[in-house]
Amino acid sequence: MPLLEPDPQTLRPTAPGGPAHDRVAAPRASGTPEPLRGDLIALLGADKVLHKLSDLVRYASDASPYRFVPQAVVMAEDLDDISAVFSYAHGKGRKVVFRAAGTSLNGQAQGEDILIDVRRHWTGIEVLDGGARARIRPGTTVLRANTTLARHGRVLGPDPASAVACTLGGVVANNASGMTAGTTRNSYRTLASVTLVLPSGTIVDTAEADADAELAHAEPALCAGLLALKAEIEADPDLVARIRAKYQIKNTNGYRLDAFLDGATPVEILRGLMVGSEGTLGFLAETVFDTLPLDRCTSSALLFFPTLGAAAAAVPRFNAAGARAVELMDGNTLRASVRVAGVPADWAALPKETTALLVEFRAPDEAGQAAYERAAAQVLTELELVAPVPSVTNAFTRDPGAIGGYWKARKAFVTAVGGSRPPGTTLITEDFAVPPARLAEAGTALLELQSRHGFDAAVAGHAAHGNLHFLLAFDAAEPAEVARYAAFMDEFCRLTVERFDGSLKAEHATGRNIAPFLELEWGERATELMWRIKETVDPHGILAPRVLLDRDPRAHLRGLKTIPRVEARADPCIECGFCEPACPSGDLTTTPRQRIVLRREMLRQPAGSPVTTALLDAYGYDAVDTCAGDSLCQLACPVGIDTGALMKEFRHRRHTSREEWAAAQSARQFKAVEKAARLAVAAADRVGDRLLRSLTGAARKAVRPDLVPEWLPRIPGAAPRTRPVTRRAGAAAVYYPACVNRIFGPPAGFDGPSLPEAVVAVSRRAGRPVWIPPDVAGTCCATIWQSKGYRSGTEVMANRIVEAAWGWTAGGLLPLVVDASSCTLGLAHEVVPYLTPGNRALHQELTVVDSVVWAAEELLPRLETVRTVGSAVLHPTCAMEHLGDGTALRRVAEACAREVVVPDDVGCCAFAGDRGMLHRELTESATAKEAAEVTARHFDAHLSANRMCEVGMDHATAGRGYYSVLQALERATRPA
Repeated sequence: MPLLEPDPQTLRPTAPGGPAHDRVAAPRASGTPEPLRGDLIALLGADKVLHKLSDLVRYASDASPYRFVPQAVVMAEDLDDISAVFSYAHGKGRKVVFRAAGTSLNGQAQGEDILIDVRRHWTGIEVLDGGARARIRPGTTVLRANTTLARHGRVLGPDPASAVACTLGGVVANNASGMTAGTTRNSYRTLASVTLVLPSGTIVDTAEADADAELAHAEPALCAGLLALKAEIEADPDLVARIRAKYQIKNTNGYRLDAFLDGATPVEILRGLMVGSEGTLGFLAETVFDTLPLDRCTSSALLFFPTLGAAAAAVPRFNAAGARAVELMDGNTLRASVRVAGVPADWAALPKETTALLVEFRAPDEAGQAAYERAAAQVLTELELVAPVPSVTNAFTRDPGAIGGYWKARKAFVTAVGGSRPPGTTLITEDFAVPPARLAEAGTALLELQSRHGFDAAVAGHAAHGNLHFLLAFDAAEPAEVARYAAFMDEFCRLTVERFDGSLKAEHATGRNIAPFLELEWGERATELMWRIKETVDPHGILAPRVLLDRDPRAHLRGLKTIPRVEARADPCIECGFCEPACPSGDLTTTPRQRIVLRREMLRQPAGSPVTTALLDAYGYDAVDTCAGDSLCQLACPVGIDTGALMKEFRHRRHTSREEWAAAQSARQFKAVEKAARLAVAAADRVGDRLLRSLTGAARKAVRPDLVPEWLPRIPGAAPRTRPVTRRAGAAAVYYPACVNRIFGPPAGFDGPSLPEAVVAVSRRAGRPVWIPPDVAGTCCATIWQSKGYRSGTEVMANRIVEAAWGWTAGGLLPLVVDASSCTLGLAHEVVPYLTPGNRALHQELTVVDSVVWAAEELLPRLETVRTVGSAVLHPTCAMEHLGDGTALRRVAEACAREVVVPDDVGCCAFAGDRGMLHRELTESATAKEAAEVTARHFDAHLSANRMCEVGMDHATAGRGYYSVLQALERATRPA
């Protein structure tokens, strides 16, 4: 055991917890039981089977109110793996459920036996026919697919609010639609073909010309059964009429019975049936979509009405005017949205009855946009609007920033409202649809029903399509609360069906919550047909039991998860999963959502539980050590939960007093530490990578991997010993070279000046000279200590650097230009909590400017580009995402290269200062997709804005040689 191995017990939750009725039972502490564990490992290989208890628990929760702990998790890599698991399940009587993003809202991605992850190894998009179609793998997010399609002026039809996280496999499986899809642009209408794996293991590509012949040969009973069901349905005119009528409005409840009317052959029927089948009929291995034009000319308005009825009455007018989207948000939604960054604080004081409509028109050109705006202006003259709309004449805007803000508030409905729910309560998200003409009546009836059952719920939805969503919160640990919820659901379902002939599920698919009410909506005849569909396609019932079909009238109350209160920073989490695509460790260990899920399970357990012990044993590495701490999860989370900051708190909790003292001493003596580090890097060129890796490897084993960095290939050489000569007199700014740029030089083979030399040169060239203080050595932005949770060391350095910066800048008269984006973020924001009151006052007077912003705003307008390279690939850093400096980075890069490419799969490199040297596997996992894009073609330059991120990307791309965009700018503007 390493000498300084931390005690897992230091991470034990301090808040009072369980025992909760839904806790993981003690016998499961050892993870996947035998023989299942051994069988799956023998079948697939050890690297494809997750069997630790912590793995099973983190996969047990999704965005729904349900929680079912699987027996094992399989990381399927290809179709052979899928078929092998199907065959095993059939032979052993096991059950299988698929999970991709885990953003489904009704437990569709949860199972109690074998769970197959079809996200990690199932990403990718291939553009076909110039963008008219796209072949997309099921683990690809909607946002990722649309990012690629946008270059071709195309977009997918489905546009769910969770596009940043949800994957195409789940979108098709649930027939999710979204704000603009309605009934004409959803998956059912825009899916050209699918490749699917049937429960028998048969693979069907519905696009193949001989697909029906092949299927008839492989599955004659299936083909006969589907054609018999088709004939039976078509022979019943009343049933045909009922089916057609049910899909006049949005409806995802049950199987798509119109697939038998729209499809002529078994393969065509299967293609339709797979849409909305929720993983109960087969695995969607690949989809081909017919894409739609991306109308880039957009005009939007956020309009406020005195009541829900008044807002609903305006919806048909905007529909008639050609609006692409008309989104409704009631008063509870508006008030809760103040939790979302950028939403006006005064929304919190809006009357409860206030209702807003987000109305958007999209056109292919300026003429179409102007015509829509004229039609919208006419509608506005007929409406009674209330504050905060300033006037009807300027209600609509073309400003992308304003429009983005509107949609951010609307898309955050579930998480913003859910984040403000009472602590310890479970969140239920439901959606239904009624004929659009009855929207106001249905909305009013819903609010009255909620009030009568004691729920103060929020309502929002796609008003243009008669589709409303609502949220309810209750304590699943209290039987009386569950009974209250059950009573509400019974009455709500009857209200929707009997009064409005509506759809109990408009776009979230049936799921566990509505399965018991399927027959209420569809009737006995149609429901029995759905049971026969399941028996025809999956005769052995191996796929997703109880997800879509369930005869138990109380099935929706089974598996409701309790929500123990965790650390205050993370407690608002509703486990939506929006954070996961941004997380660098998501494909290695855990995601932010999973880190919180694991904490909650610890708090469900009684004192002395072996389950807690097992979870704590894994949590140190899986959650704390391999968190990059970049806090991109905070930006992705609609309510701003910073799980990265929480992991840093946990790192601090693990430190002994001696370790904290040593960290503080290193901060006090940082000048010597900095000098020693530069000398060590300089000596490395003589010693060689192999010996250094051997030495650091031995030290890591003896001490602790999370304390001793590993020497990596392609670590750059040392920075010059002296810094460029500058003068204080006449300086336009104080230039602060970050300690990483005082220690590390450019990448191997780079032919040009060091970064400090480049910044000084290009600033002087632009007539905006900078001054480097002579006493910068021994100072730092404090991120080194803050990222590791060394509180005392952070305090020492944070106060030192602010005091020094105050003096350098003459009390804040000059801007402080910082040449590493992470250090800019640290100096501008992250040091503040560690400052004394006096130094906090000094900090408020400082103007901290990132060197890239300095270049974009102060230098570029004064510089002449002399030479450019042909192409450059750009790696925006996570710190720049926090600072909002990505546009500036691109502007500078575009001055240096004729073609600038930001990879579609760009993300945090997870090098995180030195974390990539403590856990190289973290950076390798985090950068895998981006690196594949970068290395797939030649670029003349590889650019970024942070030295250690550049080192991380060098490591990921086998030494492509990343360097600062400021060095590229110096070259591009250097006089001939």
